[in-house]
Amino acid sequence: MNAHEIDYTLYGDDMQFVEIELDPNESVIAEAGAMMMMSSGIDMDTIFGDGSHKSNKSGFMNKLFGAGKRILTGESLFMTLFTNKAYGKQQVSFASPYPGKIIPMDLSELGGKLICQKDAFLCAAKGVSIGIDFRKKLGVGFFGGEGFILQKLEGDGLAFVHAGGTIIKKDLLPEETLKIDTGCLVAMTKDVHYNIEFVGGIKSAFFGGEGLFFATVKGPGSVWVQSLPFSRLADRIFASAPKTGGKRTGEGSALGMLGDLFDGE
Repeated sequence: MNAHEIDYTLYGDDMQFVEIELDPNESVIAEAGAMMMMSSGIDMDTIFGDGSHKSNKSGFMNKLFGAGKRILTGESLFMTLFTNKAYGKQQVSFASPYPGKIIPMDLSELGGKLICQKDAFLCAAKGVSIGIDFRKKLGVGFFGGEGFILQKLEGDGLAFVHAGGTIIKKDLLPEETLKIDTGCLVAMTKDVHYNIEFVGGIKSAFFGGEGLFFATVKGPGSVWVQSLPFSRLADRIFASAPKTGGKRTGEGSALGMLGDLFDGE
């Protein structure tokens, strides 16, 4: 696919952003709202599709169908294309939307294809194709956390995905199996087999606190796992948020009661 060759620098630790350096006429694509800052020589354009050669060669109906599939994954109908229209090098930066890590993925070293959770994609060199990957088994569809649909990134360029907490890469040998919480699986190479299994046992299922199902991935291939899925973070924030009625529910009941007294509660 001959994606544009881009240079990058990662900044930060827990709230990272990636700075992409573009030569004249080089481009990078990103999800709407991901841009943090850019040089004055960068031209920003909203495009229908992903700007890849695969997308450009398809007809209008194929582009429309592809855009509809993107909506199924929860992504925007449009993508944003950033192009260096100046004479010298220019920079554009993209920020992670929540605490975690940004992972650079060189698709040319990963067999030309990467499967990832539907909200993991951040940005990529122009020429990388962003689509969806259907998981047709019913177990994966209803209990996999990501439904029947995962994102797929195809091409030979750099792509950047983000995930929560700490990220670890596990290289699996043929037939080697790893069991993962359904929300913790970030990405996997194309040859990894993915399925959903019941935890087994009524006590484990209802009182174990780990959910009813987990993902199983079987090699050969590589998988990336996150320690803090955004759904888990959101659940903790929601559980700690003040309840309706103005009563404090924060940590330290004594401090909470003192605060209510000062508020006239």
